[in-house]
Order: sequence, then C-alpha cells, then structure tokens
Amino acid sequence: MLYSVFLLALRSVQRNVLRSFLTVLGIVIGVSAVITMVTLGNGATQAIKTQISSLGTNLLLVSPGQRIGGGGGGGGVPQFTEADAAAISSQIGGVVAVAPQGRASVTAVANGRNWVTNATGTTNAWFETGNWQLAQGRLFEPDEQLAGAAVCIIGETVRREIYGGAAGSASGLGEWLRIRQFSCEVVGILAAKGQGGMGDQDDTVVVPLHTLQRRVTGSRKVSTLSVSMADGSDSTSLKASLRQLLRERRKLAEGDDDNFNIFDTQQLAETLSSTMGVLTTLLGAVAAVSLLVGGIGIMNIMLVSVTERTREIGLRLAVGALEGEVLLQFLIEAVVLSALGGVIGISIATAASYLLSGVMNVPYEFDLRINLLSLLFSAAIGVVFGYFPARRAARMDPIEALRHE
Repeated sequence: MLYSVFLLALRSVQRNVLRSFLTVLGIVIGVSAVITMVTLGNGATQAIKTQISSLGTNLLLVSPGQRIGGGGGGGGVPQFTEADAAAISSQIGGVVAVAPQGRASVTAVANGRNWVTNATGTTNAWFETGNWQLAQGRLFEPDEQLAGAAVCIIGETVRREIYGGAAGSASGLGEWLRIRQFSCEVVGILAAKGQGGMGDQDDTVVVPLHTLQRRVTGSRKVSTLSVSMADGSDSTSLKASLRQLLRERRKLAEGDDDNFNIFDTQQLAETLSSTMGVLTTLLGAVAAVSLLVGGIGIMNIMLVSVTERTREIGLRLAVGALEGEVLLQFLIEAVVLSALGGVIGISIATAASYLLSGVMNVPYEFDLRINLLSLLFSAAIGVVFGYFPARRAARMDPIEALRHE
C-alpha cells in the first residue's frame, strides 16, 4: 500500500512541475542560506585560528604598558632588557625559548629599488618562538649576534619588492641591503607566512638585536619579549610566575598596577573562535527563518491542490480508499516537495560556499552534520505544514466531494 501511495504522490508532483518548483523555492532558499552561512562561518573561524597559530605555538607576548592598544606604552613606562629575557628563561619552568626583540621602521635600499619595511632586532630564539622557517640561507652565528654584525635575514615580501624573482627563489641571498646608515649582507630568506593578525608577516628585515640597538635605535632597550611555552604546560600558572618575576624585576610595590601586558595567543584564538561560533549560529538562525516561510508556502499550495482535486479525492473515498491512505498520500506529496527543495538547496549551497570561500580567502569547511540536519529539517517542514491540508482532504465527505464543480 505504501508503495502505491508513494507513486501516486510522485505522479501528482510531476503533473505540475512549475508549480512544484515554485512551491519548494522557499525551502531551496532557506536550506542554501543556512548551509552557506554556517560553512563560511566555519571557514572564517579556521582562518582566524591559522593566522593566530602562525604567530607562534603556545606563545606569550610580553610588552610594556598599562594596557593593550594605542597609547598603552606611554613614554614613562620602562622598557625591557636582555637581562629580563635571560631571567625568564632560567627562572621559570616550562619555558622553551625567550626572544627579546626591538622594532624600527626603516627604508631598505638595494638593486636600484627601495621599500619601507620594519627592521626586527632579535636573537635566533625568535625563529623558534614564532615558528619561522628558512626558505634559503642560514640563521645568525653566535659571534654575529654578540658583536652586532652587519647581517640580515629578509622576509618574502622584502625579497620580492627589492630583488624580484619567483617566490622561494634564492634571489637576494648573499646580496647587500642598505638599512638607514649601514649595509648588511643577506644571509637568509624566510619562508612565506602571508597575512596574519598583525598585517603582512613577511614584510620584515631581521637583524641581530645588538645590530639594531647600535646602528638603528641607539638604545639597549627591548620593546617585546616572546615567550614560547612547552607543550602541555599550564599556561595559567606559567603566566602567574612570569607576572610575579617581572613585577619583582621592575620593582613594583604590592598595590601598584602592572606596567606590562602578557598577551596569550592561545586564549585569543579561543576567544575569537567562540565569538565566530556565536555569530555563525546567529546568522544560521536568521537564515532558518526562510525555511518557515517556505513551509507556509507548501501549506498554501497544498490547500489549493486539495481544493482543485476535490472530485479526485471524493472518487477515491467512494471506491473504498481509507482516510489514512488519503492522508498519507498528501503527506508524502508535501514531504517529497520539501525534501526535493532540501536536496536542491544543498547543491546550491555547496557550489556557493566553495566559490565564496575562494573570494573571501577562507578555507572551505564541509560540514556533513549541517547538511544532513538541513535535509531532515526540510523534510520535517513538509510533515508539519502538510498535515493540515492532508487531514482536510482525508476528512472530506465523498458525496459532497463528488458534487464539487
């Protein structure tokens, strides 16, 4: 019986293809909107995690100042020193590497070209804390770091703008690059990282810390400390120990506020991911409203269909069809329409999500769960909104139905 009722329902849908398509249009739009929003939201969340992890694994960034943001590091706030980095490395357990660093805006000149970039003065520990890899060349030698030698390692953006050539090429390696009043030999080229939470990470020239201090800034102060934690370390206790050590070294009284900030990249990633998850859920819920609109559209069309097929229904009931069979026929028609709309919506959403992911430069994250949930929900819409028209058809009086013009 169920098979024959299902065939009858399919024939009814096929008889009015255009009307059936217009009926499911609301479901198509709703399903495609929900899946596209959720997929793009998941892709954006993954992109944020990737960008933050590119800054370094288990990384703490310690900077002077009362607060993070513009004006946080006022002129009266003391900077750090190399001794602070050495103390952190030797006195706090769970620390893998500590990299003191200073930065200055410079103009790099070579090969008849110039490029405004940032000079980063640091030690070899900086490459470990920031997950940096070399595409070409080598790191600084110990004597070069100690003596403040005129050597440098350049990022991919600087290499491209100054020396040209394809990405990953050795163009520029072994050449001389002038930074302000001195020239340095390019001994290494960093592997490209791309855009990060702080702009273009490849737009930098890395020199030994003493080189930056003596030849660029003229100061032995350090603006930032990058602290890399060991895997499995308790970041909460480590940060507490780090805070206590820095307060002691900076001679802060018990009631004084910290004049430094400890920035945990892992916590930032978790916070942003949580925020993006809430926004994705909100956008999905807003888009799901169109599914309800589509369900109302199915109910309206099914009521019209019941009215048009009154004589057909009366004839079926007169020759012995049960009320349950008529009810089931119209319910199946509604479910077939809504499920068909769900399938079409999933297909459109998959194509749209893939294309928009490329345009937005975020990874395409296929979520099987949201696709199946949308399909099941669209079928449920057919049951809920198709029940009233189906019940109305099943409860018709056969005699009155056969008299209907």
